[in-house]
Amino acid sequence: MIVRKLRLQRAWSQDQLAQLSGLSIRTIQRIERGQKAGLESMKALAAVFEIPLADLQQQEPDMHSHDSKLSLDESQALEQVRDLKGFYTHLIEYFIVVGGLFVFNYITSPEYLWAWWVAFGWGIGIASHALSVFEIYSPFGANWEKRQVEKRLGRKL
Repeated sequence: MIVRKLRLQRAWSQDQLAQLSGLSIRTIQRIERGQKAGLESMKALAAVFEIPLADLQQQEPDMHSHDSKLSLDESQALEQVRDLKGFYTHLIEYFIVVGGLFVFNYITSPEYLWAWWVAFGWGIGIASHALSVFEIYSPFGANWEKRQVEKRLGRKL
C-alpha cells in the first residue's frame, strides 16, 4: 500500500512508475496489492521515489493487518470507496444480465415477458444496496450502533 500511496501522491500511473523504475506493470500491481517484493524491486522503487530503502521496507504494511498504517480517516475513506465500487459493479452486472435476459426472452417467447420479474426482483436488491452505500436510509447505522453499545454497557443516553 505504501508504494501505491507514494505513486498516487506523485500523480503517476502504474505504467509511468513501471517505466521509471524499470519494473513491469504486473510487478507494480502485485506490490501494490501487498505481495512481497524482491530486494532489487524494492531498491528500484526506493530510487524512483527518492527515499531510503529502509524507509520503504519498514513502511510496507502486512496485508493481514487490514491497513494498520493508515489513519482512521484514510481507512474510512478507503472503505467508502470500496463500498461505492461494489455498488457500481453490482449495478453494471444488473444492466448486463437483465439486458441479456430481455433479449433472450424476446427471442424465445416474445408473447410473455418473464424477464420483468427478474428485473423487478433484482432491482429491489439494487435499491437496497444503494440505500446502504449512499446512506440514504440506514436503520442500523452509526446512531443505532452507538445506542446499542451504550445499552449493553448500562449507560443512559
